[in-house]
Amino acid sequence: MSAVRIVSTAHSCLRSASLIAAASMFAAVLASAPARADDYDATLKDIQSTMGGVPGFVKQFPKAGLPGAWAEVKAIELSDKTALPPKVKSLISLAVAAQIPCNYCIWSDTQDAKRAGATDEEIQEAVAMAALTRHWSTIFNGMQVDFDQFKKEMGGQ
Repeated sequence: MSAVRIVSTAHSCLRSASLIAAASMFAAVLASAPARADDYDATLKDIQSTMGGVPGFVKQFPKAGLPGAWAEVKAIELSDKTALPPKVKSLISLAVAAQIPCNYCIWSDTQDAKRAGATDEEIQEAVAMAALTRHWSTIFNGMQVDFDQFKKEMGGQ
């Protein structure tokens, strides 16, 4: 992926609220490390450079956690050097967001998936798969299906 495309994708993706979901998920872990003012300032500069601006919600995030949260978003969500392509990442995130539910993420992940080339049918199927997984999980857990028996019957060891 070209540097121009990476920056363009990062700008488009993070202009929305997808950073909230990724960053807040790891805030507790990241907040344990003391942040230095220069780390925070450098992070804001990197966000500015990557996105063309710093969204207001980023400034609401705890200063101690922002450098780590941003590094994680860049390394996983925005990187072209991961196992999953952007479209798949967006569809997974959308499916999870639909289950949480998170309106910010649903909107953002739908936009990201479309920008990454997902069709309406792929978006619908990702959400339907999330619903199907949730449905059967409810049945298995609620009926207290024996896990070892389940694995055996489904071809496991």
